[in-house]
Amino acid sequence: MKRILIVDDDVAVTNYLMVFLVQSGIFEPVVVNDSREVDERLAGGFFDVVLLDMDMPNVSGIDILRFMRQRGDATPVVVLTGVSDVELAVRAMKFGAFDYLTKPVDEEKLLTVLEAAIEHRKLQREIGELPASGLTRQDLVHAAAFEHLPMRDPVMIGLFHRAERLAASDLSIFIWGESGSGKEALARAIHNASPRREKPFMAIEADTLDPAQFPAFFFGQERDWSGALKESAGVLERADQGTLFLNSIDALTIPVQTRLKRVIQTGEYYRENSTIIRSVDVRMIVASPHDLTQPEYAESFSQDLLYHLMINSIKIPPLRERPDDIPVLAEHFLAEECAKTGRRIKGFSREFCDLLMGYSFPRNAQELQSIVALAVANEETDTITVDSLSSYVRERIAPHAAKDGAPFVPRRLDNVVREHVERMLDHCGGDRERAARELGIETREFDRLIPPPAGGDYW
Repeated sequence: MKRILIVDDDVAVTNYLMVFLVQSGIFEPVVVNDSREVDERLAGGFFDVVLLDMDMPNVSGIDILRFMRQRGDATPVVVLTGVSDVELAVRAMKFGAFDYLTKPVDEEKLLTVLEAAIEHRKLQREIGELPASGLTRQDLVHAAAFEHLPMRDPVMIGLFHRAERLAASDLSIFIWGESGSGKEALARAIHNASPRREKPFMAIEADTLDPAQFPAFFFGQERDWSGALKESAGVLERADQGTLFLNSIDALTIPVQTRLKRVIQTGEYYRENSTIIRSVDVRMIVASPHDLTQPEYAESFSQDLLYHLMINSIKIPPLRERPDDIPVLAEHFLAEECAKTGRRIKGFSREFCDLLMGYSFPRNAQELQSIVALAVANEETDTITVDSLSSYVRERIAPHAAKDGAPFVPRRLDNVVREHVERMLDHCGGDRERAARELGIETREFDRLIPPPAGGDYW
C-alpha cells in the first residue's frame, strides 16, 4: 500500500477522497484539514505522495510546497485547484509540484497522476543513486541501443545511463540541445532500450510542416460536412504501441501544444472535424534546439506544458564542450561513409585532425558528419588530408584552428574584432541576439560590426 497525505480544508472533499482511495486498494490515506498541521505530519512519517489543495486558510498550498522544497523534502506533490486557479497551479509547478488536477476530480485521472508521480520519484531516486564517476558503456544494460552514439566523454556516458533508466519507464521525455547535436539519435536509442523496442519508432520535424496543416497531419481528420476532406489517421495513431519523436516542438502553435499536453498526460486526443475522444498508447519523446525556459519563450510556448516536460528532460551538451568526442565521432562517420561508398580509407592525416580539434562545430555532430562525408568523396589517397576539403570549408574551419605558439601576424584591430564576433556567432549557432548577449553588446552594435544579410540567416 502506498501512503498518501491529503491536505484540504474542505472536510467533504477529504472524506470523499479518503473513501475512494481506500477502495482503490492502492493507497493508505492520511488526512489533514488544518494546513498548520502539515509540517508535523510530514516530520512524523514517510509518504509516497502528497495531494495538496492550494486555497486554504492559515497556510496556503504554495507556502507548504515552498517549505517542503526548501528543506529538501522531495516527496512528489500533486496539486488540487479550482478551475479558476489554473495559473496558481502552474506557479506551484515552478516550485516543484509534479502535476495539478482541477476540482471536481476525475477519479480515473486522479489514480493515473498519483501513480505516475510515485513512479517518477522512484526513477529519480534510482538515477540519483548512480555512481558519480566510473560509469562505462559496458555498464549499460542495453549497450547495443547506444552503439550508433560512439561518444566517450564522461558527461555523455553519464547521460546514456540516465537515458537508459528513463527508457525503462514509460514516461514522456524532453531532449534539448543545439541543432545537429543528436537529439533524434538519442531518442532512437531510448526507444531501442525500452520495452517498446519491437514496436514502431516514428520521427517528425514540426518546423518543416505548415502550422495550419499540422493538426490534421498529427492528430488525423474526419470527413468534413462537404466531403472535400477525407477521413485519415494521423501519425499519432500510426505510432500506436510505439514511440513518437517530435522535434522542434517550439514550432507548434499554443492550441496544438495544449492538445499535445493532453496526449502526454492521458493518451487522449481528437481528430480534426471531430469531438469524439480517442485514446492512443504511445511513448512521446519531444525535442527542441532551444532552451525553452528562457524568458523569450514565455509567450510563444505553453508554460504549463513546459513544466511537465522539464520533469524528465535531458540536455545534450554541444560538441565544442566535449572535444574528446570529436576524433571518435570522426572515425565513426568515416567508417559509415566507407561502407556506403566502398572506399578503403585508413584514417586522417595529422593536419586534418588538428583542423578538426581546433574547430567549434556550431552545427555539432551533424556538421562533423558532413565534413567527413565531403572529405571521403574528394580524397584520392587512402588517408584523409586537408586537401580533400573545398576551399569554402577550409576557409570556414581554418581561422578557428590556430594553435598556441603560431607566429604573430600583424592585423588591423577592426579585423581582429570582426573575426572574434564572427566566431561568437558561430559559437551561438547563428543566433545573432544570443551572440550579442554573450559579447555584452547591444544588438544594434552587433549589427554594425556584422551587418545582417539582406535575406536569410547569417552564415
